Formats: sequence, structure tokens, C-alpha cells
Amino acid sequence: MFASTILKRARPNLGNLQWMPTMPMVLLNATHATPTAPATAQFRVLPKMTKHEVKEYLTKIYGLPVTEVRSQNYLGKRMRIFGKRQVVYAKRPDYKKVFVTFDGSLADTGRGGAIYGAGETGDKQEQAQIGA
Repeated sequence: MFASTILKRARPNLGNLQWMPTMPMVLLNATHATPTAPATAQFRVLPKMTKHEVKEYLTKIYGLPVTEVRSQNYLGKRMRIFGKRQVVYAKRPDYKKVFVTFDGSLADTGRGGAIYGAGETGDKQEQAQIGA
């Protein structure tokens, strides 16, 4: 065999492979922690995403304390679209709904999305903005 055919059949050098999260996670619903129940969230993900990947995604990227992950698979809705001369069949994509339960350490701060700082510095900044 010639060297050119061997090079064509050889596997290309892929370098250093790293898994990067390219799978979308859509937040559907979230509940705050109460004294009796921990905080929970619902996400819509691709069907190929596993429970372990969801937990690693939330803990490694966002630093959230995940304790439990439950999932449900849903089939996409099938539809018939009627035209003048023919019927076209269509289907929405399948998806997976994931229910995530967080650790008790994740608590509601009571401030919503406006967290300016932690501790006393945040309170002083808020008072300065209110007084100004």
C-alpha cells in the first residue's frame, strides 16, 4: 500500500478532547425552600441527557447543591396539517422533564434578583442608594 492511502485511512489526531456542555436546559418552574421542604426546580432537557449529567452540570457550572434528580420522558405531539390537496404529518421533538431537589443549605435570601453584596456591605449599599 502507498503512504497516501494509509494516511487517508488513518484516524485523524483529535487532540485533547474535553466535554463542553452544549445541551440546553430550560427552566420551567422553581420553588423556594421552606422550613419543611427543600428548594426544587424543573428543567426541560434533551432526551439523551442523563440524570448524572444534569447533576454534574448544575454542581460544576453553577455551584448548586443538588441532592436528587428525577426525570420523565415525553413524546412529542403528533399533528396532521391539512392543505388544499394533501395532508402533511408533523411531529414536535421529544423532550425530557427533569425534577431537581436541592440541599437544605440553599435558602431563599428574600431579595429576589437584586443582591448587591453579602453581609453588611450589601445593606450599606442599599441604604446609600435609598438615601441618595
